[in-house]
Amino acid sequence: MSYDRVRHRRLRGSAAIRALVRETRISAEQLIYPLFVTTGTNVKHEIPSMPGVYHYSLDLLEAEVAELRQLGIRSVLLFGVPDAKDEVASSAYDDNGIVQQAIRKLKQLDPELLIVADTCVCQYTSHGHCGIVEHNKHTNRAEIANDPSLELHVKTAVSQAKAGADIIAPSNMMDGFVAAIRSGLDESGLSHVPIMSYSVKYASAFYGPFRDAAHSAPQFGDRKTYQMDPANVREGIREAESDVIEGADFLMVKPALAYLDVIRALREQFELPLVAYNTSAEYSMTKAAAANGWIDEKAIVLETLTGMKRAGADIIITYHAKDAARWLKEV
Repeated sequence: MSYDRVRHRRLRGSAAIRALVRETRISAEQLIYPLFVTTGTNVKHEIPSMPGVYHYSLDLLEAEVAELRQLGIRSVLLFGVPDAKDEVASSAYDDNGIVQQAIRKLKQLDPELLIVADTCVCQYTSHGHCGIVEHNKHTNRAEIANDPSLELHVKTAVSQAKAGADIIAPSNMMDGFVAAIRSGLDESGLSHVPIMSYSVKYASAFYGPFRDAAHSAPQFGDRKTYQMDPANVREGIREAESDVIEGADFLMVKPALAYLDVIRALREQFELPLVAYNTSAEYSMTKAAAANGWIDEKAIVLETLTGMKRAGADIIITYHAKDAARWLKEV
């Protein structure tokens, strides 16, 4: 068949026809906006490495919730910045902790807002790791103890769910964390609460600005013994398969932009809703380039989010959510 008959450009001739045949679409309803809450009053502090992203005290959440509603964003991922830390992250599972208070406040402001509670303890521990630190006498070094750490995450998940969180999102990457949390929720009469597992979370350089935001940088070592090696894909499939067996309701890949192949691999392997986490450094790099006039921010962001959806993500967690929602209204 000659090219005289086959003209692919016929389906690109106008904005209307391009929209008609578009295969991949982004909607505000499938974006989750990360929200950082902190103690105090009248606090709205911009995070230096993340322009346009703020720490909020509870008394200033009303305007933020109203803006999200107006933009059509119906889901938030909630992070807490506590005023006290200790070795066992006790403020993470305190029923009157900052996240628990924020969940109740947000539900008062907008009962229909979907609250995804990040269930980790790194920002609540004095050492900045995602669990209990123990000394291994065989290796003569401090290590993150897997099974004792699970107890902290279960208590945190149950406390957040009791406060009213709609979804629990554990991000600690301990072995067996989904099964432990599922059992803890079920035994507490919370079997209706789904788990959005950070199934494939890499030990990535793309988290730097987030650690600035959550004040969660480890005080010694790194997280490479529990977060994944960025070079591995098959290991990620094994991690996700374990989470499916243990009762996860969503699977997640974090980061997203440098791991689109991993998103695609999970999409082809599993049927659960798949979440891509468009991380802090991905956001900050775009903002910095836009501030310097090097890129068209709107075009870059929408193209990037489209790429994540095209790779197989159903849902995207992104700091760009509010900007993207505004731009999508213009399309």
